[in-house]
Formats: sequence, structure tokens, C-alpha cells
Amino acid sequence: MFIKRRNNVILYALIVMMLIFAAGCGNSSESKTDSNASNAAAGSDTKAPNSEPEELVNLTISAAASMTDALNEIEKSYEAAHPNIELSFNFGGSGALQKQIEQGAPADLFLSAATKNMKPLVEQNLIEEGKEKTLLKNELVAVVPADTKAAVAGIEDLSKAEVKKVAIGIPESVPAGNYAKEALTNSKLWEPLQSKMVQAKDVRQVLQYVETANVDAGFVYKTDALTSSKVKIAFTVDPASYSAVEYPIGIVKATKHAKEAEDFYNYLQSQASLDVFIKYGFAVPE
Repeated sequence: MFIKRRNNVILYALIVMMLIFAAGCGNSSESKTDSNASNAAAGSDTKAPNSEPEELVNLTISAAASMTDALNEIEKSYEAAHPNIELSFNFGGSGALQKQIEQGAPADLFLSAATKNMKPLVEQNLIEEGKEKTLLKNELVAVVPADTKAAVAGIEDLSKAEVKKVAIGIPESVPAGNYAKEALTNSKLWEPLQSKMVQAKDVRQVLQYVETANVDAGFVYKTDALTSSKVKIAFTVDPASYSAVEYPIGIVKATKHAKEAEDFYNYLQSQASLDVFIKYGFAVPE
């Protein structure tokens, strides 16, 4: 009787232990299932398809100094719409920029203030074939300090004694300087004015010389004159006296970012960009 009763107790204890063990496994499995479900849900929120950020691409654009203000404005809108693109501008005289590209300096696009600085690059196969065209036009003017007392109303007035210094860009490397030299030569004033000439590295430096009254007059583009309240346009140079001012744009063949360079090349030809250029005084080829 005692033995039978003891066996019943043992059997009962075994049954209770099995029930406890089964309950524990069920909770563990349930917890694991819930945990896996939570992790899966979290994963679906944080690891969505194509959520990897695009690699930042830096584009270097060598551009004529006269395009500074317009391109700085275009840069803001373009980068806002293309967060993976960073534009870096190398502004200067077109001739100097041409030489830099010929010597292998990094550049993805070239915007010149003269076809004569783009043509050699095309001929040397340094510009991508079929990716070069005339983008804009400009015109040459003479500016004087805003508060000047000198009476300068035409190119011949630069010979007056009261006009002691006249600034131009270096003709060999600055298109605006070359255009000015053409106009002065055709007016038979190039040689007579040599003693008054002050040469600058680019058209923006000419503008600065006039703004600070370090010179009495200077030759710049109309677009440059419109950016400053410290100068005024004395006269517009006769367009028949110098070559047409054309701004070609081209993709540099050595670019390592061909797709991104072409996208920006096309954007600069869009109506949105052309409106900005026109705002700053450029003209669009017909």
C-alpha cells in the first residue's frame, strides 16, 4: 500500500514537471517568434530598398571670370536639386584656363569667353566630341568710377589728359583685353595709349581697379559693369570694331564623371539657366 502510494506521488511529480517544462518551451518559442517579428519589422523600416545614399561627386568647372555672379546663382539651385553633386568653380582668364587644361589640370567642363580659347582644345581632342557649343553672347563697354569728374563719352576721350590710366585685361590671356585691343587698334588708339595702359589678370581685376579709382577707365563686359554700383558705363564700344563676344561651353574629355558632367552641361542650356544668364546681362545666341 505504501509502495503504491509512493509510486503515485512520484508519477504525479513527473507529470507536474513535464507540464512546467512544456509551458517554459512554449513561452520561449513565443518570445523568440515575437522577437523575430519585431526585428523583421524594424528591419523593414530601416533597411528599405535603394536607401543607400548616393556617392558625392565633385565637378570642377573652369569658367571665364565674367561668369562668376551668374554661375554662383545657378550653383545654388542646381546643388539644391542634386544633393549628390558639389560644384567647384575655377574662375579666371579664358587663356589661362585653356593652358591649365592643356597641361592636365583637373576640369570637367570649360566655359570660355572666346571661341579662340576653346578651338585649340577641340583641335587637340581635349574636348568631348559633339559636346561643345556656343552658349552665350556679351558686349564690351568702358567703365569709369561712379563719382568721376572726367568727361568720357567715347573711345576717343581716353586720349584726354584728365584720363591718366586705362585698364584692360592682358590681351594674350584675357578675351576682354583682346577685344579691347582690337577696338583700340581699329580706332588707331592702341599705340598712342600705351603709356596709360594698366594690364590685369582677368576682367574682374579690371573692374576692381576702376571701382577703387586706381585707374580712370577700364574695358569690361556689360555683364561685369552691371554687377557694381561703384562704376558706371561711360560708353558701349562699337561692336563693329572688335570680334563678336561668344561664350562656348564644352565637356573636358578627361573628366572622370562623364554622366554628371553631361547633366550639368545640359542644365546650363536649360531655360532656367538661360534666364539667370539673361538677368546678369548676357545674350542668348539666336
